Amino acid sequence: MKTEELILYRDFPDGGLLKDMVRLMENAADTPQEEEAFGDILYSCMRRLLEMAGKYGFYGNLWHCYLTDLLVNDENSYSRACEIRGPVEGSINRAALHDIALFKELFDHDLNGMAQRLGVRDFDLVLSYEGNAQESRVYNTRIRDRICGLAQRFRTAGTPEEMKDMLTDFYREYGVGRFGLHKAFRIVGEGRDAAIEPILNIAHVKLEDLIGYDLQKKKLLENTEAFVSGRRANNCLLFGDAGTGKSSCIKAIANAYYDRGLRIIELYKHQFKCLNDVIAQIKNRNYKFIIYMDDLSFEEFEVEYKYLKAVIEGGLEKKPQNVLIYATSNRRHLIRESFRDKAERDEELHTNDTVQEKLSLVSRFGVTIYFGSPDKRLFEEIVEGLARRSGIDMPKEELFLQANRWELSHGGLSGRTAQQFVDYLLGRG
Repeated sequence: MKTEELILYRDFPDGGLLKDMVRLMENAADTPQEEEAFGDILYSCMRRLLEMAGKYGFYGNLWHCYLTDLLVNDENSYSRACEIRGPVEGSINRAALHDIALFKELFDHDLNGMAQRLGVRDFDLVLSYEGNAQESRVYNTRIRDRICGLAQRFRTAGTPEEMKDMLTDFYREYGVGRFGLHKAFRIVGEGRDAAIEPILNIAHVKLEDLIGYDLQKKKLLENTEAFVSGRRANNCLLFGDAGTGKSSCIKAIANAYYDRGLRIIELYKHQFKCLNDVIAQIKNRNYKFIIYMDDLSFEEFEVEYKYLKAVIEGGLEKKPQNVLIYATSNRRHLIRESFRDKAERDEELHTNDTVQEKLSLVSRFGVTIYFGSPDKRLFEEIVEGLARRSGIDMPKEELFLQANRWELSHGGLSGRTAQQFVDYLLGRG
């Protein structure tokens, strides 16, 4: 086969290795006079496969893992149509099957025989590679295992149709490319150059891990459940005292709803000018996206909030139905107000209009959830739950006594203070 024969799955960012391997498969048996040169190429391919194993954490048959990685990351008209939804109808299936048949030839090729003909030793290293416990620089273990597992299943496919069905099932269950494999993302760059890049390691927080605030969590879950289920949902503002679990709740829903197609994109205040460009990249995908703004607040002189207002509601282009905005803030009204806004009316004829413009941002959030600092009883309940979860064996009275002493000099009553206290106890050994 030739890579030029591919229709949908082509122009891979890391396709040089594929072209070299295909060249060897096509020519190594027919041109014995070039065996030494071809052997050098195969050794180079081995090196690149081993480098890939270290970068991605792959194990087993590295050639199969490489091919599988190309398939699960290639965003084309077929893979995007199948993501989250599953099989689709139409002629696109024929084009996809054409390419998968070529990939199956690559999977089934006798690489050991080719290595022996070229005098390449120890080629079994890349065909049965044993990985190590070192963390991948690109994929976490969950993603790595899914790709390696799919590569192993591909080996059992008897026909290209079976292989295509396996790949389509993967797209339906996890999606395709960066949005399919990762839960959370950040924005890099500005304007039209703004790129959505995955956050490789997100804290695996569950809502049930967060002690207390049951009504707040219930309200957040109800809104997110409606959104993920395709029903009408609102932009959401989590506001209140510092260290009360607002950001942790957002991380928790990212983990809870990942398998149902929810993705989180973190956006900072200085990146608000990129909002329209970011939304343009995600509005036609089959995922649900929450654009997450942590610790959102504005000083009097800052005007970035106007970009946010226009995107949430009021711009000419309607916000896509697969996008919501969730924000956390320690301020109820997000924008700092001063007495000058309300009292010094001589400075501006329509001061009330200025005040209302600043206050109108919070009204763009249909759901607002207040997180207040815990009282002493709840604080002790949080400390007890965190200590028990961490395996700390200490009499309750002594635990509470030390915790109350700790909070007096470490920021007061909050879930964050409780976690810091438990970390302190763990650090003492």
